[in-house]
Amino acid sequence: MTATGWPVELRGVTESIIATLGPNDRYNFAALGLHAPAEGIDPGSAETVRARTWGRTRTWRNFTERGGGVVQFSRDPVLFTDAALDIYEQDDPVHESAAAWVTVSVERTDEGTDGETQWVDWELTPEDATAEYETFPAFNRGYAAVVEATVAASRLDVEAYDTETLVERIEYFGEVVERCGGPREREAFGRIEAIVDEL
Repeated sequence: MTATGWPVELRGVTESIIATLGPNDRYNFAALGLHAPAEGIDPGSAETVRARTWGRTRTWRNFTERGGGVVQFSRDPVLFTDAALDIYEQDDPVHESAAAWVTVSVERTDEGTDGETQWVDWELTPEDATAEYETFPAFNRGYAAVVEATVAASRLDVEAYDTETLVERIEYFGEVVERCGGPREREAFGRIEAIVDEL
């Protein structure tokens, strides 16, 4: 089903994957939190949302040079982990696990620093959207724990955050994954642990 506007409901901060075209003509995949306005956004709305990049990442560079990307929504915890913590690229801008996606244009609206880390706020405007399903499957607590663990792990090299506290969070979410996750969630958390060991 192809349409315009956001293909899914957005409330609070919705975690997504952004694919942006790099100078090597491959799409880089990264996690991106979409900050909806207080009243939220209904599917089909063309209202803009805010997103923030931290540091001079590939997403920051590609937003700056290309002015857009493809936002997608996936329940695959391995994809989310790879996108959030590692370098993941492919030739196609849409991952095979994406349940819905939308091409967005971006505009820089604000910037600053937090400690030694640069941040930039972007306004994302939805354009062409595709939804493979009318509803999205439920996910288990293990998936949510993977998401939270990747957020904590991605902040380990940000001076404004306490490393010991972040490590404790990651360990806690690992316990949740072990109790409540399935094979993909456990595989995803294994990747988190491997990447964190290299930081």
